[in-house]
Amino acid sequence: MQIPIVVNGRLVGPTHIELDEPVASLKGDVEVLLRVRQTPANASAETLSEFLRRIPPGTRSREDIDRQLRQERDSWEDDA
Repeated sequence: MQIPIVVNGRLVGPTHIELDEPVASLKGDVEVLLRVRQTPANASAETLSEFLRRIPPGTRSREDIDRQLRQERDSWEDDA
């Protein structure tokens, strides 16, 4: 399996790609995968706090979570 070579560039026409650096290690036909690179100009400005406020709350009680943690800790071998 070949490891892909990642080179940044830009699509300057419907069939023309301009690369930021030369690729001398390849010869012949290649397969090109295009995706928009995330930059501050096109990245989402959502903060972690905003994301957490947006997701629905869990349905487990504190007691249920504490019980699971206690069971997990009790299953650990005592290395002391």
